[in-house]
Amino acid sequence: MKKIVLMLLAFVVVSQAKELPKGFGYIKDIELDIRYYSSNNFIGQPIDGYLAPKAVLSNQALKALIKVQKSLKPFGLGLKVFDAYRPQKAVDHFVQWGLDLNDTLMQNEFYPTVKKRNLFKEGYIAKKSGHSRGSTVDLTIIDLETKEELDMGSPFDFFGKSSWVLYRNITPQQRANRMLLHTIMVQYGFNAYDQEWWHFTLKNEPYPRKYFNFNVQ
Repeated sequence: MKKIVLMLLAFVVVSQAKELPKGFGYIKDIELDIRYYSSNNFIGQPIDGYLAPKAVLSNQALKALIKVQKSLKPFGLGLKVFDAYRPQKAVDHFVQWGLDLNDTLMQNEFYPTVKKRNLFKEGYIAKKSGHSRGSTVDLTIIDLETKEELDMGSPFDFFGKSSWVLYRNITPQQRANRMLLHTIMVQYGFNAYDQEWWHFTLKNEPYPRKYFNFNVQ
C-alpha cells in the first residue's frame, strides 16, 4: 500500500511540474505584466500558448537579464517584463488575426495611425518572431518602490513611429528614459530593435535558427 501511495505522489509531482525544455528558465524576482495572457493587448483577448502569467527565457538571456536588474536596483529602479519567450502558436494567432481586416477592436488604443491591411507590410506582424527562439524580451523600467513605469513616450506594443527608439517628438525626459533602457540592455549583451523601444534580443542567442512552440505555463 505504501509503495502505491508513493508512486501516486510521484506521478502527481511529475504531472504538476510541467518542466521546461532543457536550456530554459522562468524569470523570477522581476516584475511581470504578461499582456498576452490577458485581453490587454492589440488583439483584445488572451493569446494562444499563454496558459499562465509567467515569463520564460533561455538560460543565457536570463543570466544577462538578472545582471541588468542588479545594476538598476541601487538606484531604486528595476525591470518590468511584458513578454519573453513566445510560442510559435502565439505568432500564428497574430497572423490569423492580422488577416481578418474586420477585427479592429483595439485599433484606437494600439494602432490608430496604421491601417490594419498594412501591418504585415510595415513590419508590425510577421510569420516568425525572434521571441520564439527564446532569447528576446519586451520590457521597461519601473520605480521599485511605487512600481510605476518610467514614461517612455508611448505604450508597450504601440504600432507607430512614436515607438521607434530614436523618435524625437517626445519630451527630453522621455528620451532620457529610453536612452537609459537602451544603454543598460546593450551594456549587458542585448541588441535593440530600432522600431520598438521595449524590444531586446541577446546578441549571442543560443538558438538562432530554432523556433519553439511549447506553452508558457
